[in-house]
Amino acid sequence: MTREVLLVTHPRRSVVRDSAQQVIEGLTAAGISPRVLRGEAEQLDLTGAAVVPHDPDAAVGVELVVVLGGDGSLLRGAEFARTADVPLLGVNLGHVGFLAEAEPEALASTIDHVVRKDYTVEDRMTVDVTVRRQGTLLYTGWALNEMSLEKAERARMLECVLEIDGRPLSRWGCDGVICATPTGSTAYAFSVGGPVMWPGVEALLVAPISAHALFARPLVLAPSATVAVEVLEPVPGILYCDGRRLLEVPPQSRVEVVRGGRPVRLAVVHPRPFTDRLVAKFDLPVAGWRGRAER
Repeated sequence: MTREVLLVTHPRRSVVRDSAQQVIEGLTAAGISPRVLRGEAEQLDLTGAAVVPHDPDAAVGVELVVVLGGDGSLLRGAEFARTADVPLLGVNLGHVGFLAEAEPEALASTIDHVVRKDYTVEDRMTVDVTVRRQGTLLYTGWALNEMSLEKAERARMLECVLEIDGRPLSRWGCDGVICATPTGSTAYAFSVGGPVMWPGVEALLVAPISAHALFARPLVLAPSATVAVEVLEPVPGILYCDGRRLLEVPPQSRVEVVRGGRPVRLAVVHPRPFTDRLVAKFDLPVAGWRGRAER
């Protein structure tokens, strides 16, 4: 049976082309058939790969989705991987690249791991999102990092009521509300003062954005919790899932967020402690550390 891998790239970054061609040639030499999305193949002038339509089923039938780019590209690749229920492997060619498993200098080694199927797989929690208004279903979606509900009018605050497990908790006048996963705790939620959660933690994180309220701290909830945000008059909201899929949310709407029914599976080829990843990605000062004390 032919092995196949879907390659997802950032087509507007010229540095990606050489890396993408290296992946294609490395996989092909090992007898693995690479797929590339049509628009990306044309923009990067890639050769030697099967070109497939840019649709949700692009990864169906492959064993792995490999992403070359930053976190935005990896979140886009997660959509294909989740639909096909296959692992996702990211190579950071962006800036921070927190979700990526490998750095550019490890590209050859990463290809070798893929060829030998020498990787482990971690399930990362997602969130499922629904929007209803007066009993009518407006939207269903999901996110790997976070759902963010933000004000649609720059000069006015979003008025909303936060509900946890069917009970109202607080009313906020704010710029928005974020509901994040542990994976997303180092992304948008972190920038508004939320805590960092280790990937092994199972929890939901709720954080207001610039709330004008006395009680406006980030909240860490059980993974079984149901989070609801009711949008009050008069300002509508804009809902984003991973900063990509968006919807205008009119007043009198109800946004519900629960633990996702299907995780995103991340392939790990260069395992290292999450603490080391934080230090590297955020350039944290650790000078003076002497290691573990002898027992």
